[in-house]
Amino acid sequence: MRWGSIMIHSLDLQSFILRARVLKLYRQALKIAQRAPADVRGELKQSIRQEMEKNSECNDKQKIRFLISEGLERVKQLDEMLDMQGH
Repeated sequence: MRWGSIMIHSLDLQSFILRARVLKLYRQALKIAQRAPADVRGELKQSIRQEMEKNSECNDKQKIRFLISEGLERVKQLDEMLDMQGH
């Protein structure tokens, strides 16, 4: 659909929900990375961004669900590791 000079991409409900979950995961990961020691924080944030960008073209909903699950587990592990280190 084209409206003026802006291209509007319509998403079905399932795609919209998956996109929202991916964005939430990204925000969670960056928030937890903020607790990391200053000397590794930038590298950690860059790594998170690279992972997201690497999979940004994926359109396979089943693979996206898998990647979200994997990401949530990795975020949980990072959170626990930072807790153990007192950060």
